[in-house]
Amino acid sequence: MKHLITAALAAAGLLVLQGCENLTPEQRTVVGVTGGAAAGLITAEALDADNNWRLIAALAGAAAGTVVAQNTQTGMCAYARGDGTYFEAPCQ
Repeated sequence: MKHLITAALAAAGLLVLQGCENLTPEQRTVVGVTGGAAAGLITAEALDADNNWRLIAALAGAAAGTVVAQNTQTGMCAYARGDGTYFEAPCQ
């Protein structure tokens, strides 16, 4: 039952993201942080994590959501070269 609820929440999240097309950069960042934190918490809940791991998952999700939101604003993504350095190029 828990997996069904998690899948339903994930599907609802995808539908909500469709309404984020005309947001300002600041609003897009807030949506990224909030959505990422929620995704982290949902994942931790689905894996039956304890409270410490739920906090870590929420923070990691918020960080990932922020990066995704900022990349969609600029259209540029960072790619690893393999030697510890990065370069920017248009997102694929």
